[in-house]
Amino acid sequence: MSVSRLIPALLVCGAAVLLFGVQVPPLGYLVLACGLAIAAFLDRALFRDLLLIAFGQAIISTISLVADIGYPAMMRFTIVLSLAVAVPYLISRFAYRDRAIAFPWRGGGRWTNAQWLYLVFILVAAWAILPFYFITSGVYANWPAIGAPDELVRLFIGVNAVGIWDELFFICVVFTLLRRHFPDWLANTLQSVVFVSFLWELGYQSWGPLLTIPFALLQGFTFTLTRSLGFVITVHLLFDLVVFLVLVHAHNPGWPSLFLY
Repeated sequence: MSVSRLIPALLVCGAAVLLFGVQVPPLGYLVLACGLAIAAFLDRALFRDLLLIAFGQAIISTISLVADIGYPAMMRFTIVLSLAVAVPYLISRFAYRDRAIAFPWRGGGRWTNAQWLYLVFILVAAWAILPFYFITSGVYANWPAIGAPDELVRLFIGVNAVGIWDELFFICVVFTLLRRHFPDWLANTLQSVVFVSFLWELGYQSWGPLLTIPFALLQGFTFTLTRSLGFVITVHLLFDLVVFLVLVHAHNPGWPSLFLY
């Protein structure tokens, strides 16, 4: 692996910190452009794939990612996040005429006993860790207060829809494209930078990266092992189920709770 080829990938993925983390879009766009320019000079194939990742990030950056379950905000999220996946996919499929971006639902076939045990582990770990994180750090306040039935429904839909989208974009687009040029461990590390930056703006702040960095890396590693989009989405949805329940509890502490913290 050439170190020089790593530089543009670091710039393109690192731009996510500026776009979504510290939220300085002009500087983020400049870093994206620099990364693409260097890639174009060094390696045409790398440039083409980094361009798709950059398109996705630029599209996402057109809206605020602050959690909002109002109807207009949910519509904005739906349109923009859908485009962030669809545009790279369509360019890859019809302009580049390759099938690099794919969505392998079943992957390696039927789930093994180890995979089922892993799902149990994820659910238990989320139940044990997330209430402490959200409530003691106060980051639950980054999500709107909810209590009415329609608010609960919208929060549930929003949390889970974004969780599914995370795997479509960060795993099936970013990670998959980076794997074409770098070892899996390095491609996974690079995609985690984009993933964690996105989650930061979404609301996982304070000491949240101590959770989101391992989670992002585990999702990439799990996809490498299973080759199953369905499995990594299931993992994410179990995690998000607990997120939803914690947010409901944190905003309504008088309601019955399943958590000990």
